[in-house]
Amino acid sequence: MANPTPPNSGTTSDSTAVGEPSSASGDPRRAALIASLQQRYADAEASGDAEAKQALFREAVYLNLPPQLWQGGTADYAG
Repeated sequence: MANPTPPNSGTTSDSTAVGEPSSASGDPRRAALIASLQQRYADAEASGDAEAKQALFREAVYLNLPPQLWQGGTADYAG
């Protein structure tokens, strides 16, 4: 019988879904990256720096950290 879970189904090797906040708790480096993004996003938001926010989005995509983990709760997508 075939495996019902497709390869690359959005989970990490420890079965925590990619991007879940709980996935940072076991990884101090990931938690530090999220905290850094949160602080820098808050600073960019406070100063109204759109370029800095865009750079943070690019960095987060590179690090595979969805905005829900580090944004203040409101989505500010430049779609």
